[in-house]
Amino acid sequence: MGERGVRQRVLTALGLDRRDVRAWAMYDWALSAQETTIAVAVFPIYFLSVAAADLPATVAAQSIAYANSAEIALVALLSPVLGAMADYAAVKKRLLASFMMGGVLATAAMFLVQRGDHLLAVVLFMLAGLGAQGSRVFYEALLPHLAGEADMDRVSTAGYALGYVGGGILLALNLAWIQHPSWFGLPSGPGLSPGEATLPARLAFLSVSVWWALFSIPLFRSVREPAARMETDERRGMNPARVGFARLVETFGELMSYRQAFLMLLAFLIYNDGISTIQKMATTYGTEIGIGQGDLIAAILIVQFVGIPFTFLFGLMAGRMGAKRSILAGLLVFMGISVFGYFLRTATQFYFLALLVGLVQGGTQALSRSLFASIIPRHKSGEFFGFYSVFSRFAAVFGPLVFGLVLSATGTSRSAILSIVVFFIVGGGLLLFVDVEEGKREAARAEAALVPARG
Repeated sequence: MGERGVRQRVLTALGLDRRDVRAWAMYDWALSAQETTIAVAVFPIYFLSVAAADLPATVAAQSIAYANSAEIALVALLSPVLGAMADYAAVKKRLLASFMMGGVLATAAMFLVQRGDHLLAVVLFMLAGLGAQGSRVFYEALLPHLAGEADMDRVSTAGYALGYVGGGILLALNLAWIQHPSWFGLPSGPGLSPGEATLPARLAFLSVSVWWALFSIPLFRSVREPAARMETDERRGMNPARVGFARLVETFGELMSYRQAFLMLLAFLIYNDGISTIQKMATTYGTEIGIGQGDLIAAILIVQFVGIPFTFLFGLMAGRMGAKRSILAGLLVFMGISVFGYFLRTATQFYFLALLVGLVQGGTQALSRSLFASIIPRHKSGEFFGFYSVFSRFAAVFGPLVFGLVLSATGTSRSAILSIVVFFIVGGGLLLFVDVEEGKREAARAEAALVPARG
């Protein structure tokens, strides 16, 4: 077999054998840079140390927390309605582009944020997050139209894996020129003006906007907009917004009729709550027990780069043992992570914890996405993934709340991190009751009942 044949076999095994699938997965590469540099690693530190440096520390922390909450609420409110509109009017790519460009522009404008610009920083942070998470709704809604049942898991995990690559590469570059600006010809040393001192971080924000926009181009060039599919009682020419709101109300009832999809969403809400809490609270927990900032940043990079091969591996594993069993295996590892975190003492142990998270985080979340996509009707992918987005947003609420309550009651984050194991036990228990094959039959019956749209 020639080199070309080997390459094709590798791409097929990874779920990246088609041009449109590779273009779709590249959006995860593009978007993950925003989620690592802006949402997690660089901008929150910049906000506290520069933009809100004149505010009391508690007020500054509350400001960024409120911005996160506002972004979550807006996405949760908008995505189901816009998802229904996207299904009816065939505008998934157009809405994705609208959210993406809004996020890109807000991220680029972060270059202007200087000391004392905390209000501007909060608004831009919220808009950038809204653009990122809003665009992800429509990006994920394209998945059921691109991949068939046989390759759904591999395609979804490939997207997550490329996200780890893209987000990790740019984050590493950003951290390199922030910590060693002289290597890149940027101002360094004593006696710098405020603008010069903050230039490396502000250039990092600008680089994210360029990266996000540039690597989004393949999706818009190579992925086709799915055709509009109408319900039997709809007529072309109806107002899309009106249809969107009407479908939203109906979908609350329909989710109950798609029993397996609803049960999957409920399980996902609970166990992903645990995953999100570990993601969000790990650095806070590490700081409390004395792990240095350099070690914390290194741990973030470990998660990114370890996640690349193991997310692909989860896709291959799902082909042999099924997505549901693979997710359950990942949840067992997360249970071990919670228990191990309780006994954690040193930076070396924190690195090991990051390694374990990297092993299972991307694969578990990617297979959750593909499993859900396989048991919903394709013509409702926009609105159903809108609700999937709502559930994943709610996953950012309860876990940290439980973490905080346990911390308040016990006075230590060790008990709080251990308490997260409950989310994996309950969520995994519900997932056991999801009948995947019945869910696929439910989706197939809904597809068969459609009246095809005619142009």
